[in-house]
Amino acid sequence: MYILILSYKKALSEVENHLDAHKNYLDKNYNLGNFIVSGRRNPRIGGIIFCRAENIEQVQVLIKEDPFYKYEIADYEIIEFEPTKYIEGFDLFL
Repeated sequence: MYILILSYKKALSEVENHLDAHKNYLDKNYNLGNFIVSGRRNPRIGGIIFCRAENIEQVQVLIKEDPFYKYEIADYEIIEFEPTKYIEGFDLFL
C-alpha cells in the first residue's frame, strides 16, 4: 500500500480549474480498485490518497495520469506503507 501526499504548488484558482478532471481521475482509479480513500488536506494545501499497487513503478504510472501532475498543479510524495494492525474488514483493501 502507498500513501500519496499531494502538495499544491499553484494557486487555488488553478487547482479549481483542474478539479473536475482530477475527480474523474480519482473515480477511474476507485473503479479499478487502485485507490482506497482520498481527501483534501486541512488547511487546503493539497490532498492524500491511499493507493493499492504492486510496486512503486505502478504508482508512478498512475500518478502521471493525474491532471494535477500533467499540469504541474501539485507535487507528489510517495510513502510505501505496510499495514500491520487495522480494524476488522480493512484487510479487504490490502
